[in-house]
Amino acid sequence: MNDDTIRLVTIGRILRRRWRLLAVLAVVGALFGYGTSVLLLPPRYTAEASVLLPGQWEERELLTQVDIATSSAVVDRAAATLAWKGVDGTELRDQVSAKADDGNIIKISGTADTPERAQRLSDQLAQQFVTFATRIAGGSTDPAADTATEALRKQVAETNRRITDLADSADPGQTVEGVQARTELEGLRTGLQDAMKKLEEANPTTAKAGMVVMGPAPRPAGAAAPTRMQLIVAGALLFVLLAVIGHLAAARVSRRLRTEPEIAAALGSPLLGTVDVPGERRGHRPESHGSRARIRRLLGIDTRWDIPTPQRSGDEAERRIRYRRVCARLRDQLPAPRRLLVVVPEGDEVARLAAGQLVAEATSDPQLRVVEVSVDRPIVPDRDTESGALAVLSAGSWTAEELAGIAEACADGGHEVVGVVVAGTVRTRPERTADRPSDEATLALAVHGHATGDSA
Repeated sequence: MNDDTIRLVTIGRILRRRWRLLAVLAVVGALFGYGTSVLLLPPRYTAEASVLLPGQWEERELLTQVDIATSSAVVDRAAATLAWKGVDGTELRDQVSAKADDGNIIKISGTADTPERAQRLSDQLAQQFVTFATRIAGGSTDPAADTATEALRKQVAETNRRITDLADSADPGQTVEGVQARTELEGLRTGLQDAMKKLEEANPTTAKAGMVVMGPAPRPAGAAAPTRMQLIVAGALLFVLLAVIGHLAAARVSRRLRTEPEIAAALGSPLLGTVDVPGERRGHRPESHGSRARIRRLLGIDTRWDIPTPQRSGDEAERRIRYRRVCARLRDQLPAPRRLLVVVPEGDEVARLAAGQLVAEATSDPQLRVVEVSVDRPIVPDRDTESGALAVLSAGSWTAEELAGIAEACADGGHEVVGVVVAGTVRTRPERTADRPSDEATLALAVHGHATGDSA
């Protein structure tokens, strides 16, 4: 294939001439994507819970909290609380994630096979994270430490009440002893309050561990990517893309001969001319039998796609001129009686139609007999009364090795290949109704064209 292989017009030709095959492959690709979504990548749902961290936090501290949120201690506790059958902390660790967001917010995500389970997983992870992080911030993971701190607060509050009672029961008079006692009691209460305040300020649990879960995680409305529909569409597009690439690669490495000089050189015979076959007539091919042939017709792969779009030609009279010029050259080249074997490669429908038209134009001079030869194992009938063989074939259909095999088969049968005729498809245009040359004038023009060396 030449460098124009990957032009957009070539891709358009593939889409236009192989649309049935591409449609079937798109369906197969969609089924492949569906199967992948069912067996390998079932739908997954992700819910996200937010935890607020009040106070001032440095970036490295937030990253530490993110690691804590997905640590085994938190995930294992969440798995134990959820108690899902067959799901432990090790499996859950692959389904959870956390990240730090703006405003000292930790977003904890949980992924499960249903929206409900994803929501429950995220909420439970958030709760376990807050509990565990609070214990760590207090300097101990023992719940007894939190209990002791709370008991101390209650004891200080009780002492304050007793101080108040003692102050009220002191001498209400204005004696020096009563005033002094009340002053000492108030000083003692102030000292206790200052001590508790300093204790709370120095306690990191109070300073930074007041984490708050910002409500339950929203239930996911749709599956996480890749969704089943995305996999189906991706499978269809992938199969179509691979099919187009395969067509382009096959055309790139194709060794079929496309030019007349290459074809003539492969057969070792001169080129006698080129003839046209209307493209519409290619549909009148012989019926092929068997399930494989029916499938090929159904998919539209029984015809070549890489043949360029036929060019528009003249009317029937102009096309017959080319056939008559070939016949005139044969008469000039061969001695009488002029009998030739017309060799057509089997399966070359364009060449078969061209050979039939050539026989019709030649009538009895020269006498032509058409035989179709298999390119896989070419066998040509032995020479009888023929004075040679005429090869008729279409361009872009056969390799040099296949044509060399046909030439060897002709030589084995005692036939010399006297010439090559290349057939090509064209688009027809309406027949002319006026100034149409008669058959005699057309034949005279054909002979004159040959005499002056015009190309057929």
